[in-house]
Amino acid sequence: AGSLRLWNLLLAICTAAAMIRKWGDQKELMPYVRLVASFSQIFVLSLSVFVENPFALSEFIPPDGNGLNPLLRHPGMIIHPPVLYLGYVGFLVPYAFAMAALMSGKLDDIWIRTTRRWTLIAWLFLSLGMILGGRWAYDVLGWGGYWAWDPVENASFMPWLAGTAFLHSVMIQEKRDMFKMWNMVLIVLTYVLVIYGTFIVRSGVISSVHSFAQSAIGPLFFGFLTFMIIFSAWWLFVRWDELKSKNRLDSFFSREAAFLYNNFLFLAILAIVTLFTNYPILSELVTGEKGFVGPPVYEQALWPLFVALVLLMGVAPLTMWYRSSPKRIGMSLRWPALAATIGVGALFALGVRQWLGLLGFWVVIFSSILTMLEFWKGTRARMKKGEPIWTAFGRLMGRNRRRYGGYWIHIGVLVMAVGIVGVEIYQEETQVRLEIGDKVQLARYEMQFVGMDQYPGPDDLIITEATVDVYDNGKYVGQLNPRSELYTRTGQPMTIPGSRSTITEDFYVITVNWEEMSAQAATFRIFFNPMINWVWAGGFIFILGTMIAVWPSRVSQRTTVRKPRVAVATD
Repeated sequence: AGSLRLWNLLLAICTAAAMIRKWGDQKELMPYVRLVASFSQIFVLSLSVFVENPFALSEFIPPDGNGLNPLLRHPGMIIHPPVLYLGYVGFLVPYAFAMAALMSGKLDDIWIRTTRRWTLIAWLFLSLGMILGGRWAYDVLGWGGYWAWDPVENASFMPWLAGTAFLHSVMIQEKRDMFKMWNMVLIVLTYVLVIYGTFIVRSGVISSVHSFAQSAIGPLFFGFLTFMIIFSAWWLFVRWDELKSKNRLDSFFSREAAFLYNNFLFLAILAIVTLFTNYPILSELVTGEKGFVGPPVYEQALWPLFVALVLLMGVAPLTMWYRSSPKRIGMSLRWPALAATIGVGALFALGVRQWLGLLGFWVVIFSSILTMLEFWKGTRARMKKGEPIWTAFGRLMGRNRRRYGGYWIHIGVLVMAVGIVGVEIYQEETQVRLEIGDKVQLARYEMQFVGMDQYPGPDDLIITEATVDVYDNGKYVGQLNPRSELYTRTGQPMTIPGSRSTITEDFYVITVNWEEMSAQAATFRIFFNPMINWVWAGGFIFILGTMIAVWPSRVSQRTTVRKPRVAVATD
């Protein structure tokens, strides 16, 4: 109930911020924007007042409160929920403007230009929320990973995928006045998935390790979801003919085509994630039993699409509007491809194996070089005008924050991809029972069990802490203290890992159980996670790039691309 009230507060703040701004040319849209936004807010407020009232009196007076769920006692949880909620509610603004454009018949690109920054801000918060959620899972859940394709994780990932496709696709409408219907469908899909994600989290219709706020409002959210789908589909149908674009795709080797391929890949990933997330419901309807799709199935189905997406990320900036020369693009790819091959060859010589991991590193190196070359070409062009290198780079960033902020986002994704390939392909783990003095080897690390201690903590907490010594290639590098915490008030246990982190890896230790009578033996689960910290570093760069793209530029960046004229020879 409290989280629902927080949702309503953030929704009110977001809506008010959109309403008090002076919109100028968009005045025709504002009555419809207010109508759509107010309807969503009234629905959430009604739930909070009449169904899940956090101020409703309890049937009895408890002698003591239960306190915060132990799993949520993590620094990231201070900002993760409100940030994620801001990402969710933020997409209401572009959706409301899209519906206002449909209802008013003003179907030019004004609603897109008006909401571009709003969409980016919502996308920024949703991205940050997912990154913080991944860090929380890694630090708290004690399974050595950061993303388990859990339904609640997917509930935020699905609108993120649709929103990312939308952010790329609107550039085509801005530059070429194409894909009007497509962009409308994408923003509607994004907001519908926000509602559906909330339905998954709040209803408990699909079980999740992340569900902390299940309630009886699931059917009401499903009704709201159904209404919004019908409402949006009706207006899309009414304006179908008016949304048809006059311009057509001129070439499959063009900037427009690259954005279209980008959209197809994002939506293919979205379709697979949606299908697998809903598989328990679908299997129960068909067979009467709930099925389950685990992480290996997701990874097998999705890795080719992610590889293609990262490749496209590097190649797309080489394309031009209307049409590009395949030969020119091919010539531009030769040296980056050679450099990536040399880089992977060096990794192979250093002992890195497994073809899928080497393929992943090749794609990341290849796209990274192409992305960095975009910065270099822009900087070099300014240097030719006499600007020093750092002045040229700074002015390049300041004059076109949207474009180069996007490239920084791509760099963040590529850095994250290094970490994902490292931990997903090359992670090693073992589970072993050790007595005091015993040692175990994992990768190049050796761990020795030193002892176990149990002591009381605050708030009726009992802490059982192990002490282990860690050696790297025989050299002592430190001591770790993985522990288990038992909250006696609720009887809920919690596992806190001990880890040794470097820029290239984590050595991650969890206490599984121990022999209470003697405290002379314990069972440990140990992980060697290569490159895991690149995931967090890439996430930081990703967020920084998004902030650069959101930040207003001093000069207007709006341009319309004109079709190149064909020269005709005359006698």
